[in-house]
Amino acid sequence: VALLFTSQIRLVNGKDRCSGRVEIYYSGQWGTVCDDSWDIKDAEVVCRQLDCGVTNQVRSSGQYGPGSGTIWLDDVACTGSERHLTECPHRGFGIHNCHHSEDAGVVCPAAEVRLVDGKGRCSGRVEIYHSGQWGTVCDDDWDMNDAAVVCGQLGCGSAVGAPLGAHFGQGSEPTWLDNVNCSGSESYLSECSHRSFGVEDCNHGEDAGVFCLSGREWFYHKPSLKSQTIRLVNGTSHCCGVYQTGYWRTVCNDVWDLNDAPVVCRQLGCGRADIAPERTYFGQGSGPIWQDDVGCSGSVCSITQCPHTGGGTHDCNHSNDAGVICSVTSQIRLVNGKDRCSGRVEIYYSGQWGTVCDDSWDIKDAEVVCRQLDCGVTNQVRSSGQYGPGSGTIWLDDVACTGSERHLTECPHRGFGIHNCHHSEDAGVVCPAAEVRLVDGKGRCSGRVEIYHSGQWGTVCDDDWDMNDAAVVCGQLGCGSARTYFGQGSGPIWQDDVGCSGSVCSITQCPHTGGGTHDCNHSNDAGVICSGK
Repeated sequence: VALLFTSQIRLVNGKDRCSGRVEIYYSGQWGTVCDDSWDIKDAEVVCRQLDCGVTNQVRSSGQYGPGSGTIWLDDVACTGSERHLTECPHRGFGIHNCHHSEDAGVVCPAAEVRLVDGKGRCSGRVEIYHSGQWGTVCDDDWDMNDAAVVCGQLGCGSAVGAPLGAHFGQGSEPTWLDNVNCSGSESYLSECSHRSFGVEDCNHGEDAGVFCLSGREWFYHKPSLKSQTIRLVNGTSHCCGVYQTGYWRTVCNDVWDLNDAPVVCRQLGCGRADIAPERTYFGQGSGPIWQDDVGCSGSVCSITQCPHTGGGTHDCNHSNDAGVICSVTSQIRLVNGKDRCSGRVEIYYSGQWGTVCDDSWDIKDAEVVCRQLDCGVTNQVRSSGQYGPGSGTIWLDDVACTGSERHLTECPHRGFGIHNCHHSEDAGVVCPAAEVRLVDGKGRCSGRVEIYHSGQWGTVCDDDWDMNDAAVVCGQLGCGSARTYFGQGSGPIWQDDVGCSGSVCSITQCPHTGGGTHDCNHSNDAGVICSGK
């Protein structure tokens, strides 16, 4: 029988799923975590695992009431970079010297703010929790600085829009905040300047909204005016314009929908259209209105090929200007390595693949790349063209990740295409999953264990193979927790008598008989089932 332990976690007895007593699911039952040594690093891991933002608050001493059942963890000592709480050092499952009066708790940032009625948890009407109930935020003075704080608090990346006028529909009483004035550097929306809770002169037709990056790279594409006939303007917000006879003109949003918007995004090389906002979401344009009643099929190559009323014929004003939000998947790949988890770093931007310069390239940058590719958490970087020089544009230089970003393009850098490098400086990465893999299972997180050594993949013998060994493999692959079996492999048997402690970072660091020394055949090949999605 192959056993599967999903690394599950929940917060109980708080005001929502992002606050409360910490409980984990292990060995078929929910249990608690003791607050001995519980600190902000542990809380950070919990909040990140739950997609609840990055916290600066912890709760202890049974503040959310005593739990019941087993106390699963004690003396948890996270570094803050782990993806799951059970990956952090601790005394061992069920080993503790605590009572339930010491059950640990957490308040994550997303417990105080939320986005509702949008597409996913990273866009929607802004609501804030105060005095025991959720309420809205008025859009007086609402701007991109305010939206940036909300997105950061929720762990949703950058802000790409701050819609006004109940763009996501009207909320209900109360309206908690009005005249919010953030600098953009605050950690919580409630830290920003405002009129004080409940003091407002608004109605719910003025409810503020937010669009966040939401794990994708959003493009505000501004092509050359000489070579393009269309653009999206207004900085990090986007309004649509068509270039005709030497100046820009807008498009009316009569019958404007998600059949028309994809044509614009495709024409600009901006991927697919996620949203076709109505009625001057990105502000009013000026000058002529060039198109009205646009009726694209979605398959044409240019907005000018779509049926419309004709150049300048319309029954609109600029309060009807159409807009688009495009998005493309933030694509990244590793090239010229031994597999998809090692090699020269390349990113896809503006319709082409390009490289990343190794100026300032360090372990934090490499961590983001490996995590984005689902290749584990690395402790190795490669630079100076170790995987050969790339070609085309050098897209990024002076990348300065903190290590917590979900995508490399979210990290600070000089700007796309701005650099002082040559391809001899192309950055590279070796992720942990480049040294071990699971094959013939269901997905990349279960299967027969194979390890890369001396230029070829080989198997691992199951003598002494146990859950500690499997735990290391799952951790190395970024696949959560562990167990076994998937048929016979072929080729060399690289390791035998593996004896991991469970705390090392790579299967190659565990004691074993040595490369190729064993007393096994392939009927003894070891396997793993990890809990990763």
